[in-house]
Amino acid sequence: MIQLDQLSIRRGGRVLFQKASMQLHPGWKIGLTGVNGAGKSTLFSALLGGMESDSGSLTRPATWTVSHMAQEIKALDMKAIDFVLSGDEEFWDIQNQLDQPESLSDDELAHLYGRFDEINGYSAPSKASQLMAGLGFFEHQSQLDVSSFSGGWRMRLNLARTLMSRSDLLLLDEPTNHLDLDAILWLEDWLKAYEGTLVLISHDRDFLDAITDHILHIENQELIMYTGNYSTFERTRSERLAQQQQAYEKQLETRAHLQKYIDRFKAQATKAKQAQSRIKQLERMQELSAAHVDTPFTFSFREPTKMSSPLLELENADIGYGDKLIVTNVDLQITPTSRIGLLGMNGAGKSTLIKSLVGDLPLMQGLRKDSELLNIGYFAQHQMDALDGNASPMLQLARIADKKISEASLRSFLGSFGFSGERMDTPSESFSGGERARLALALIVWQRPNVLILDEPTNHLDLDMRHALTMALQDFEGAVVLVSHERQLVASVCDELILVHGGESREFDGDLVAYADWLRQARIDMIKNGGKQPATPVKSQVEIKPTISKLDKEAQRKEAARRREASRPIRKNIEKLETEIAKIQPKLVEIETQLADTTLYDANRKDDLLKLMNEQTELKAKLAQAEEKMLEFMMELEEFEGSFEE
Repeated sequence: MIQLDQLSIRRGGRVLFQKASMQLHPGWKIGLTGVNGAGKSTLFSALLGGMESDSGSLTRPATWTVSHMAQEIKALDMKAIDFVLSGDEEFWDIQNQLDQPESLSDDELAHLYGRFDEINGYSAPSKASQLMAGLGFFEHQSQLDVSSFSGGWRMRLNLARTLMSRSDLLLLDEPTNHLDLDAILWLEDWLKAYEGTLVLISHDRDFLDAITDHILHIENQELIMYTGNYSTFERTRSERLAQQQQAYEKQLETRAHLQKYIDRFKAQATKAKQAQSRIKQLERMQELSAAHVDTPFTFSFREPTKMSSPLLELENADIGYGDKLIVTNVDLQITPTSRIGLLGMNGAGKSTLIKSLVGDLPLMQGLRKDSELLNIGYFAQHQMDALDGNASPMLQLARIADKKISEASLRSFLGSFGFSGERMDTPSESFSGGERARLALALIVWQRPNVLILDEPTNHLDLDMRHALTMALQDFEGAVVLVSHERQLVASVCDELILVHGGESREFDGDLVAYADWLRQARIDMIKNGGKQPATPVKSQVEIKPTISKLDKEAQRKEAARRREASRPIRKNIEKLETEIAKIQPKLVEIETQLADTTLYDANRKDDLLKLMNEQTELKAKLAQAEEKMLEFMMELEEFEGSFEE
């Protein structure tokens, strides 16, 4: 069991959390959440035993084996399978000793062989191979040197090495960042079966929901433990914050009442004793804070200036690199209403297709037709790397903005992407991955594209920004082509799924649950086939439909666009009421603050008091009316969307 006893940690002069006391029990699967900079990585270091606290203590059993995923690989000259096997340190040590039997006595050899059998050493290579296969490696790759793999695949090797450890405590920090969906699904199954204690940092809510049974949230310098997965945490936290806000408002009212009594009677001898009693009561009252909700990112894609249909087409296109053919005979038409999610296993050709659409990769055969009005907004990892590290967000935005746009407008726009204060004027070379991703998105949004082509846009983004991106894409009035391992994003944004597999690009008839089933079967079939994708898509319970005619596709797109357009007035009404409520609430708080002023109750201020009370009554009535209307519109939207599903 891990015990936190009044634990407080400060870094860089800032308190991250203080006086945290709790127990983490064996077998718990804990999701560690909190905004960037809240202290998640610091708590990881404390759990590893590599960080001293300012006060209090964190203890865990001395006999526990702790495994965590390193961010760098140093053993580049090792074979991949050996690198993974070295994750089980005791196995690796015994194996190395047994490789030099001449230096050992008979008793030492007997002891080592006995221990080797106890830790299932003979089955370790098979376990390592299974880990590598689950994370997307093929059998022949196990004998390659670590140095031969790219950065993303090295991180997969690091993860396999971490999982190889026979650990009691497993610490994983964003393990899905470099994984595709099939590897994520395999990792979910593996972690569900893991018998030790797991502490996991992830911004993938589906991943957290599937695995965790507790959420440890860092907020307002506190560590708060919630029982249940991430969705349960969100509901519970929302209820707790609502209760906290009610308690805060009640306490403000009580404090104002006590203070009013004290101010009025402390000078009167007959009431002095009662006044002193009220003073002590006020001093004893533990001061509550207003419920703090993390300010979410809110932005929207600017409406495209010009549009035409179709915007972009590939006809009978063969795509690949040099002489290497990846996908053949691609027919794809993108109109303003297209919402396409690209699916496929790692290496099947999704990114190759993306680059061909963007125009970065010439076609080997076939035609690419683009409208003269085409304006592509392209997000990929190399776009982040192409940012000018010497320039601030303000300077990079100013370079592409109209000179007539005011600085205040530019700063307001950047603020919606989480840049505020000095960060707007800080050179981006010092930015984190999340900040660079947000800046790249901001620059794309500003240019008002009519086609968004997004290749894994949520890597490095936290949960709030992922939610904001999902909402913005739902309301975007242009076309979207999306590659993402984030299931909720694909499901929320795309109404057409295209599977790239076995050298072909075909429409996938099914949802993401069906795709997950298909992936599992495809992985089994590929392992049987020696790691090769078949020439034609494998069969499973889900059939892949032949290419649908352009007329049928256009009809489907128009129907999807019609649904979105039909529901737009309802959603606009909801947004309008949300804005109205957001304006009323601060006014009510301001009035309540004024009503707490004891001088307002003097006889000569009777008119001021009545005016404020009337205004308060009027605003409360408006608030109740707006909330009731918003609820009606939300129910109407739910019924409207449900009518299409029946």
